[in-house]
Amino acid sequence: MMERRLGKLPPRYDARTYRFSSVLATRVPEVPDSQDWSEGVPYQMWGNDRFGCCAFAAHAALTATWTKAAQGLVVLSSEQVLQNYSAVTGFDPLTGQNDNGTILLEQLGHWKSRGFVRPGQTKDYLTAYGVIDSHSVNGIKRGISYLGGVLAGVQVPRGFMDLPAGASWDWNAIQDHAFVGGHAIALTGYMPEGVFFNTWGRRTFMPWDTLLRICDEAYGLVSRQNWLTVRGVSPKAEDIHGLVAEMSAA
Repeated sequence: MMERRLGKLPPRYDARTYRFSSVLATRVPEVPDSQDWSEGVPYQMWGNDRFGCCAFAAHAALTATWTKAAQGLVVLSSEQVLQNYSAVTGFDPLTGQNDNGTILLEQLGHWKSRGFVRPGQTKDYLTAYGVIDSHSVNGIKRGISYLGGVLAGVQVPRGFMDLPAGASWDWNAIQDHAFVGGHAIALTGYMPEGVFFNTWGRRTFMPWDTLLRICDEAYGLVSRQNWLTVRGVSPKAEDIHGLVAEMSAA
């Protein structure tokens, strides 16, 4: 059976973190029934079969999703993913020591202020981020539709760890619901029945009721570097600069 690792540490709550839900509701008053940026994206394992680097595999998945839709596909190597994991947590890629997982807010703060390595000579800097209500289906839909993806943290039941790679995560289809740890995933598409996400190298489907049971944190991300086309707008021709200005003024 394929090896799989978890690695998301418990959520850290900070009152200073921008609250995204109301702003997205204003900018996306009519939520599309479906929006899938994940189709055809070459997701990879990115080392998450050996180490608890799921948060950084999710970063790589979001980067690939955004750039495939907006510019030209950028795929991080496993070595780059582990280098980013090391920069935030002190993990040693050579020895495997300090493989203790990641607090997502720490990852996001580092991504925004210090950047992550990526293919090419420039670092990847996140423009802005904010909390989305992890139990709001419409909030998550808006984040995916408008921003190209949502970084989510979930608690994984043991039954999901035994599923074939790429099999749907359906709470009602497994017997063992005991939670075994936290996991970071990139939510990059949805339809009326549920959400598409990347985990362990596969595009995977999860019904909405399952996501609402297991999700304990969610973040909307703004990446001008990856999500804007050469015309300076998103793939849906939306102006992201006004959103960034509004967030900066808050």
